[in-house]
Amino acid sequence: MKLPVIKHLTSFIEENDEDFVVETIETLEALTEVPSLKDEELDVIGELISNLYGALEVDKMIKQGTPKKEALNNFMQRVLGSIDT
Repeated sequence: MKLPVIKHLTSFIEENDEDFVVETIETLEALTEVPSLKDEELDVIGELISNLYGALEVDKMIKQGTPKKEALNNFMQRVLGSIDT
């Protein structure tokens, strides 16, 4: 996951609507079923999906009252913590 990408996507959700991101995730998930995709291509799609889900999580925290910067930092700390364990 890339914090700058999640930050940008979070701003996109604020300016538009989270439905765009949800529909993008659904589209990318459907693409993963294409049998001719190479592993590298699946990795890229997976990374995009992870960042999109991350942005939705951060947006949810912001809507619950967490300041944007704090929500981004808390999310990345959770991600890094889950990698360490």
